[in-house]
Amino acid sequence: MLQTITKRSDFLAANKGLRNARAGFVLLTRPNDGAGVRFGITVTKKIGNAVVRNRMKRRFRELLRDKLPQFGLPDHDHVLIGRAGGVERDFQLMSLELDRALERAREGKSDPARGRRPRRGNQNGNQNKGGSASGK
Repeated sequence: MLQTITKRSDFLAANKGLRNARAGFVLLTRPNDGAGVRFGITVTKKIGNAVVRNRMKRRFRELLRDKLPQFGLPDHDHVLIGRAGGVERDFQLMSLELDRALERAREGKSDPARGRRPRRGNQNGNQNKGGSASGK
């Protein structure tokens, strides 16, 4: 039986595990110390309004309930993070993409960590990059 992840700390812990990105979603997987196969879904407000986000979550829930009992990693947390193209994406295509992402996770493979660090202010020290601040 699948369990749902509800604690924020579990979502944050999953973010430190394997990451496999696809066009419609990002799959995070991480061992959970024998808690069984668990899943969680995250869709941010950047994706759209509540109707769009809820539709995406329903689609993800259906995908995970269909795939995880057979192809999920035992004693792992699986978190799907919605991406902008996920709502309009064909369901069968997303199903195949989830199969591939789970297969990569089973092999212990993850996507490279390029550009995953959040931006914090001005990193280069260029205060006035666009134009000149000098008066005439």
